[in-house]
Amino acid sequence: MTPRKLISTRFTASSTADEVLRDIDLTGVRAIVTGATSGLGVETARALTAAGADVTLAVRNVAAGDAVADGIERSTGGIRPRVALLDLADRASVTRFVGAWSGPLHLLINNAGVVTGGLERTREGWELQCATNHLGHFALAIGLHRALARGATDRTGARIVSVSSTAHMRAGIDFDDLHFERRGYDPQIAYAQSKTANSLFAVEATRLWESDGIIANAVNPGGVATGLQRNFTPAQKKSLDAAEAAGVFTYKTVEQGAATGIVAAVAPEFAHSGGHYLDDAQEAYTVPNDADLAQHPHGVKEWALDPALAERLWAVSADLLRV
Repeated sequence: MTPRKLISTRFTASSTADEVLRDIDLTGVRAIVTGATSGLGVETARALTAAGADVTLAVRNVAAGDAVADGIERSTGGIRPRVALLDLADRASVTRFVGAWSGPLHLLINNAGVVTGGLERTREGWELQCATNHLGHFALAIGLHRALARGATDRTGARIVSVSSTAHMRAGIDFDDLHFERRGYDPQIAYAQSKTANSLFAVEATRLWESDGIIANAVNPGGVATGLQRNFTPAQKKSLDAAEAAGVFTYKTVEQGAATGIVAAVAPEFAHSGGHYLDDAQEAYTVPNDADLAQHPHGVKEWALDPALAERLWAVSADLLRV
């Protein structure tokens, strides 16, 4: 069987979000960007707003969100994003956010993420990185499904972008101990598991919702120095420095890091094709699960695109959240 040709675009690792959006008019497009108080979230929200989109910053810290919105308003000549409270680790907060949303939604950018230096749990006892990075976004997307379907109807398609990471290569999903109740806790493995989950979400969301006009893709923004690293342990920082020294990745600017997510959000090549993992503005090639990260810094592991694993994770997540 001939392998399917990977989807490519004219953009590269050095492209910026503004370059991707050049000559694209997003007037009338309603978008949500989670975690839009720093780094990639801010740049993604700014670029979408500058292109005419009606953007909502979904943030844990509303004061910080207001400051970001003020800055975007100044940079865009008077277009100010909306700001709304959303704590992805708090199920009640997600429920309130969804309940307050009205009308169609065209773009859901699941950008927010946390990195912990040690084991932290939610009130349900869930490991915090999994709860925030995956389960919170899962609940948000489920709650906004109807709005996305409406958005797909009035603009011939709605898109979900899940921000994953090269870190997904470190670990698949441990369905027997998702929340580290029996195994020793390793924050890097926990983060990796959550990033694999982000990719698997895109696979199953596309399978289930493509008939509604909704597609989802996962993206790797690449190595970008953002506030996400503030909770790295010395071991995590050492590992990151070693990976950079070995050439596993080269740091990008925030503008370059946001570009691949914007490609997934607006590029015509991905308008009706989901369940993919993008890297450097292209669909990434798949590598075996036992592939060495140093040799394959830009691929996506099989476990992050496996349809059976995606379906199983969806079922487990829905059961945990009772949705």
